[in-house]
Amino acid sequence: MNNVDATGSALGLHRVLDPPGVLPQAARRLDPDPAIRPDEVRVRLERLNLDAASYRQLHTSCEGDPEAIRARVLQIVKERGKMHNPVTGSGGMLVGVVEEVGPASPLGLAPGQRIATLVSLTCTPLAITDGLARWDGRGEQVPADGHAILFARSVAAVLPEDLPVPLSLAVLDVCGAPALTERVVTRYAGGTGPVVAVLGGAGKSGSLSLAAARRAGAAHLIGVVPDEREAALLERSGLADRVVVADARDPVALAEAVRRGGGPAQVTVVCVDVPGCEHGAILATDQGGTVVFFSMATSFTAAALGAEALGADVTMLIGNGYVPGHAQAALELVRSSSAIRDLFAARLGGSW
Repeated sequence: MNNVDATGSALGLHRVLDPPGVLPQAARRLDPDPAIRPDEVRVRLERLNLDAASYRQLHTSCEGDPEAIRARVLQIVKERGKMHNPVTGSGGMLVGVVEEVGPASPLGLAPGQRIATLVSLTCTPLAITDGLARWDGRGEQVPADGHAILFARSVAAVLPEDLPVPLSLAVLDVCGAPALTERVVTRYAGGTGPVVAVLGGAGKSGSLSLAAARRAGAAHLIGVVPDEREAALLERSGLADRVVVADARDPVALAEAVRRGGGPAQVTVVCVDVPGCEHGAILATDQGGTVVFFSMATSFTAAALGAEALGADVTMLIGNGYVPGHAQAALELVRSSSAIRDLFAARLGGSW
């Protein structure tokens, strides 16, 4: 490991190999040396959860070939010392068992605890030692052996014992979305709750965001999905008041679908994993409304310039994956809603 004093340790600066001076998330390459500093934690890797945009890109670029997808993930981790998709700029998160805790670590973790990291794999030093031999390459959750390093400023949650690990991992991967959605809806100015549209409403972050918006007092919930299969899933769940089918990449068609569903929306939450949805989300949102972009496929340049070109007076928020209390809030939504559990089961192939 490169030698520096301890002042950069909390931020992980000492783990940055290339280029020097940037934070770990922006680095091209990190040092995954298993020897930890006093305020670090080493985690024995059990499972990665690739974010949806990254997995979709990998699947597309490898033409769906599972062996090619596996090889590409291994190549990225070997070259970069972290799982940081160079095309999407995103990564995901992981589940593992705490192996060693430095004496100065402020995270409150103990050896033997099974945890989920609540920081992106794009800023987590990572080494894979089993060649991903147990992964079939056909889904976002990746059984794996190896280790990861957490810094003093990292965030992690001990996994609950009452929920299956694959379910907990999938929920914690997107727990920032419902937390910020609830905050925005709660703070919405007006006598009644806002009309809320969620693009990708049948997905993981989308279904949780619908439930969070309902809990926060939304007056009307519109779930937007890409096809009739997902529409049937979302309609059965009852999470949305209206379900509409639209291609979120078609701005005019999307805005019209949201209007048919009871819009325009005062709050639009973008939870899709494909690029090109910025203009449609803006067009579907009422003047003075708010658009929350949670998709890692979002181009924030396209969003900013698109709003300007449309003369749209909307507030646009980047979906920060961290909100205080977000992990427990998302897990409570899952515990309290069989509809959410059913949607997650349909996506993950489980039965909860």
